[in-house]
Amino acid sequence: MSRSNAYWALPVSLLAALILGLLPLPVALQPLRPYWLALVLAYWLIEDPDRVGLGVAFSVGLLADLTFGTLFGEQALRLVVMAFILQRFRARLRFFPMSQQALAIGGLLLNDRIVAAVIHFVLGQPSPPREFWLAPLLGMLLWPLVFVAMDAIRLGQWRRRS
Repeated sequence: MSRSNAYWALPVSLLAALILGLLPLPVALQPLRPYWLALVLAYWLIEDPDRVGLGVAFSVGLLADLTFGTLFGEQALRLVVMAFILQRFRARLRFFPMSQQALAIGGLLLNDRIVAAVIHFVLGQPSPPREFWLAPLLGMLLWPLVFVAMDAIRLGQWRRRS
């Protein structure tokens, strides 16, 4: 599939990640929700750095702040920090085996949780529950599935061949 035919995949995948972040979950499972937006954005930062960079991360973060009703700029900051780290190590990360990529993504998601916790601490909000720290583990476990699904969509392999 040519690059020009796959332009729809970026906005649609980011919109799908926003929608997944809005899906209702039971109160007990809400802290375990994977950060879908970070997973999808990480994929695009690794696979198409010419189209996705810090500006896209910031813009998507602001849109997420508006969508989720969080502090304006919080998710933008979190996604820009993640994007900066990914851009810095993209050349190495891209060629890691999937298990090592998943570990690296898990580390990035944990870093994201630390940034979120620091923001909430500075604002005087209560400490997050212990389950809050398990979401990066879930994101790490989901990374291979997200990567393969996103690759299939980006490369057009999701279509049935006759």
